[in-house]
Amino acid sequence: MTPLVRFAPSPTGYLHIGNARPALFNWLFARRHGGRFLLRYDDTDIARSKVEYAEAIAEDLGWLGIVPDLVIRQSERLAIYDAAAERLRAAGRLYACYETADELDRRRKRQLARGLPPIYDRAALKLTDEQKAAFAAEGRKPHWRFLLEAGEIAWDDLVRGPSHVDCASLSDPVLIREDGSYLYTLPSVVDDIETGVTHVIRGEDHVTNTAVQAQIFAALGAAMPVFGHHNLLTTASGEGLSKRLGHLSLRGLRESGVEPLAVAALAVLVGTSDAVRPVASLDELAGLVDLAHVSRAPAKFDEHELEALSARTLHQMPYEAVGSRLAESGMETSEPLWLAIRGNLTKLGEARIWADIVRGPIRPVIADPAFAATAAGLLPAEPFDATTWKSWTQAVAASTGAKGKALFMPLRQALTGLDHGPELAGLLPLIGREKALKRLAGESA
Repeated sequence: MTPLVRFAPSPTGYLHIGNARPALFNWLFARRHGGRFLLRYDDTDIARSKVEYAEAIAEDLGWLGIVPDLVIRQSERLAIYDAAAERLRAAGRLYACYETADELDRRRKRQLARGLPPIYDRAALKLTDEQKAAFAAEGRKPHWRFLLEAGEIAWDDLVRGPSHVDCASLSDPVLIREDGSYLYTLPSVVDDIETGVTHVIRGEDHVTNTAVQAQIFAALGAAMPVFGHHNLLTTASGEGLSKRLGHLSLRGLRESGVEPLAVAALAVLVGTSDAVRPVASLDELAGLVDLAHVSRAPAKFDEHELEALSARTLHQMPYEAVGSRLAESGMETSEPLWLAIRGNLTKLGEARIWADIVRGPIRPVIADPAFAATAAGLLPAEPFDATTWKSWTQAVAASTGAKGKALFMPLRQALTGLDHGPELAGLLPLIGREKALKRLAGESA
């Protein structure tokens, strides 16, 4: 059986890193097991769902490297949900309720005051046809609840192992609002059935939903998929994430310049028994991620840890992975330049600094003109290679007696105009002899 997984965001805001975690778990699961990935827009909330958010979701997933095999929109599938709802009504599993939100709230408060769980009491099941007609005459429109059967729902969870929920502790869920629009629960099940989803990997906040949906699967004559419920991401301080508050949005992370591979690695490896580490590709990450290694404790996403991981990711990245990105930004680069500078970068955009320094012109810093002139006189003939820097500095040290910082800092300042940066053994051949001599003479070159 070829696995089919799905990621089902509501296009009501921008994705944050907490949303990206299930997207990545599903994508990586599909990659690891030779499966397919479905992007499903849960956009039945017409008032809040926006086209621009759907477009942003696809763009943000693409930045992470997630390219769906199939895309569907629930707003285009309403007739399928209508047919499923009719089947549930005919089976006596979907029933009309006329309570207002205020009436339900008062009822819950009375139950709590009596020490009872605030579970819906199924009063609507006792309504006579005359009472229903009276409500309709008042202008009330019903919402529709799914009649849960008593008993325990059990499943073998990909993350949590053997799991169960006692449905006696749950209220019959509302599946259809008064205005006829669908809540998340029924369309989700219908789409999983219709599209052949085999595995549902999502946050642990959906565990109770799984018990409800298991009964809907059964009521519609379908087997439930394999479920896995992973822990949730929080901020470093333990605060929950929210798309409305903009916490750690993928859009913001992208604009900050961090590497998407670092975002992906931290998002799925943090809060597991696997060490957080830089990866060279999503395929490598897929080989590392094992859902059975996910912890039950919340996973803290630390922006400072992300910055460090992003830098480590760059430091091992081959030129083939960045060359086109550098070219798209208008940077003149080459593999030798990339290999020379990558170990000093914290973000890819910093490569431009060193490309400009190599190409010039720069304003050299000459602290000791006599020292610089001696060094210029000892500069070997071209061609330069990886050994030129060492042989040259050894000759300068022998001639001047300078060593350590007194030897290397004046040369670095003359050749780059800065007092820090990548190893000059890699930069000197790129700068070349002609520019190096001019810079040692204090000329802009």
